[in-house]
Amino acid sequence: MKINFKERTPQLIAIIGVLVLVLVIVIGFLLSKNAAIDEMQQQFSVDKQELEDEYEAISLQYEGFKFSVQNDSLLFKLENEKTKVLRLQEELRMTKATDKAEIKRLKDELATLRKILRNYIQQIDSLNRLNEELRAENRQITQQYRKTSQTLNQVSQEKEELSEKVSLAAQLVATNIGAKAVNDRGRDQTKLSRSAQFVVSFTIARNITTEPGEREVFVRIMTPDGGVLSKSASHTFPYENGEIRYSMKRIVEYGGEEIPVTMYWDIEEFLMPGTYKIDIFADGYHIGSHSFSMQE
Repeated sequence: MKINFKERTPQLIAIIGVLVLVLVIVIGFLLSKNAAIDEMQQQFSVDKQELEDEYEAISLQYEGFKFSVQNDSLLFKLENEKTKVLRLQEELRMTKATDKAEIKRLKDELATLRKILRNYIQQIDSLNRLNEELRAENRQITQQYRKTSQTLNQVSQEKEELSEKVSLAAQLVATNIGAKAVNDRGRDQTKLSRSAQFVVSFTIARNITTEPGEREVFVRIMTPDGGVLSKSASHTFPYENGEIRYSMKRIVEYGGEEIPVTMYWDIEEFLMPGTYKIDIFADGYHIGSHSFSMQE
């Protein structure tokens, strides 16, 4: 049987047209489905990023509490909650955006964390209000205390000024201060190479307001380079809230009348030429000074 292709051509064209139309529809469907999948994946990524941002916000809130909360017990609880948030943040970071079940679980955890956070914020607000009330009471008490203290300070200042005047009046004073160098025969010298001793002499002036009794008198010999002559590092005495070294010490019996004092320093070290300074102390006060010069 002979097939007439001319008669079948319209049918073939129709079939091919239908197939092309079906193919176009299938391709359009696949492209639409892929676009929908891409859009869904993008939405999953956006949802995950938003969830990460919310976890980060809660973490920062817990971090900020340690600078504003003073209650140690509450701080310990807040720190535990912060640790939990950090753990969930790490779980979220490791979770794929397409894992709906895990994302939902972490969203539920986030809702629970928010409730707990609100509860802690209420506790902190309550503590802050209580602290403010206590601060207000404290300010009132402080104002009353300051008024009382001002009166007491004024009385104390007047008493201190009077005591200081009495102390100054009772302070010993060194007069007629002299210092020189001598050789082995006691003859005055101006050169260090010929000197065996420094001789320091002075008079403690008369002062009837000073309480009689034994007094420790300290003498410091300061060298031209700023050092202090001393036979031992332990030779110190208290002065102006500290300890300073001395060269010589003498205990004298003071009865209110003037008393002469002479002290000797054996030269056993190398000394440089220049100006030497003598400072005299007693009863915690600097009571006199003197300077002298030596040659090589």
